[in-house]
Amino acid sequence: MPRINPSILAADFVNMQSELDRIATADLVHVDVMDNHFVPNLTFGPQMVGRIQDVARIPLDVHLMIDDPDRWAPGYAELGAYSVTFHAEAAHDPVALARRLRELGARAGIALKPGTPVEACLELLPEFDQVLVMTVEPGFGGQSFMTETMPKLRTLREAVDAAGLDVWLQVDGGITEQTIVTAAEAGADTFVAGSSVFRAADPAAQIALLRETAAKHTRKLR
Repeated sequence: MPRINPSILAADFVNMQSELDRIATADLVHVDVMDNHFVPNLTFGPQMVGRIQDVARIPLDVHLMIDDPDRWAPGYAELGAYSVTFHAEAAHDPVALARRLRELGARAGIALKPGTPVEACLELLPEFDQVLVMTVEPGFGGQSFMTETMPKLRTLREAVDAAGLDVWLQVDGGITEQTIVTAAEAGADTFVAGSSVFRAADPAAQIALLRETAAKHTRKLR
């Protein structure tokens, strides 16, 4: 079954606990950590993520858009995050970092910006539990879905299936009930949706719609 992970970047920060309750039927809470260096935006740090971890009714899917994740990422695993994803463009030793995150009990994910080639990480797939293909430029919510990233996703799906790996393929950016079809057909199984969920009159119904739509169009495994 496809996973729907609403991004709290689109939530009302003043009412975070009630916003988290609105998405309790989702699979995970997607938490975007930005440092205003790796991307030109500033969001949450460890203290805020820790409080979200305390009150969220579903697990945390932490996406680190920060410099030097080799130093900072393990701390988010220590907070209890279910999944911690860092950027290939920022990590000095992605394999060592992934192994450390797994040692701490978190799923290890690696993220790729739209312009980053996928080939470099194909041989590293067994070291990861998730690959995040950014379908917008990282840094801000509400951007339009970039269909030109889909060949990268198809390449990943073919590699994961051929090797028989249990690696989630996540997309993040511009996910709606229309674009989720394109991403699912290309091979994604985990979807980050921000504005389309939090701006819906009924977030739970929107989550169910996105999940059902993705399931109908999920690329069949060979």
